[in-house]
Amino acid sequence: MTPEQYVQDKAAASGSSFYYAFLFLPKARRAAITAFYAFCREVDDVVDDAIDHGVAATKLAWWQAEVSKAFAGNPSHPVMKALMPLTATYGIEERHLQAVIEGCQMDLNQSRYLDYPNLQRYCHLVAGVVGEVAAKIFGQTDPKTTEYAHKLGQAFQLTNIIRDVGEDAQRGRIYLPMNELQQFDVKAHELLKYDAKTVQPDFQSRFALLMSFQAQRAHALYDEAMLMLPLADFRAQKPGLMMASIYRSLLREIERDNFEVMTQRIKLTPLRKMWLAWKVQALGRV
Repeated sequence: MTPEQYVQDKAAASGSSFYYAFLFLPKARRAAITAFYAFCREVDDVVDDAIDHGVAATKLAWWQAEVSKAFAGNPSHPVMKALMPLTATYGIEERHLQAVIEGCQMDLNQSRYLDYPNLQRYCHLVAGVVGEVAAKIFGQTDPKTTEYAHKLGQAFQLTNIIRDVGEDAQRGRIYLPMNELQQFDVKAHELLKYDAKTVQPDFQSRFALLMSFQAQRAHALYDEAMLMLPLADFRAQKPGLMMASIYRSLLREIERDNFEVMTQRIKLTPLRKMWLAWKVQALGRV
């Protein structure tokens, strides 16, 4: 299997909303974003699949070294072999990849966030930096587009956090800021030990208020990001706008379902994702 086929398979297997936006890119840009996304999946999977903390930490350290070696001209992993020939063309730097790994290390070492500013740092590393690189690959021409990309990446990550509260709790993780749980009288143990049969009768009402607060924050970030995108880069950044349409539609779906995320993973169908992506491509509507 060639490195190019490896990253293609990695990206396609993820089933991510990002994949639908990639399909509309010219071949060279599609190859770059696919290889970069495959890298993100590889390091993220180290944490998601972790059984032994020490083994996961060792794997992330290996990736740090691999990235350094790759930028020194000696890639060994198929992902880095596919990505490195494209880094100069699209302004992808070692610091970008190392930041993503740093975010995954936070995931490995931290399962609570005391307040939103702490969570923002994590979101910046695992999503804001990813948005920055993606914007470059899509064809950024205005430096101000980087601010838009950071903001949009944070909106995506908050949407993921809202969607995955139940799954994350089963792994012992809570990404919702702890001071905001206190604000809405939701206890950490109610999330970590959630049982529909024994949950307090008023839990869902308290939880829905907490989650509505999170959703409003995410919507504000989407709105701010849209206002920050320079008009000169609107056409080039259509893939990011496709993802924004898909992710924000998912957020609205979660809201319509009254944040029933503790026992299910709310998602959009592949057909709906493709339709939303096509609307942005053809009509310019987000």
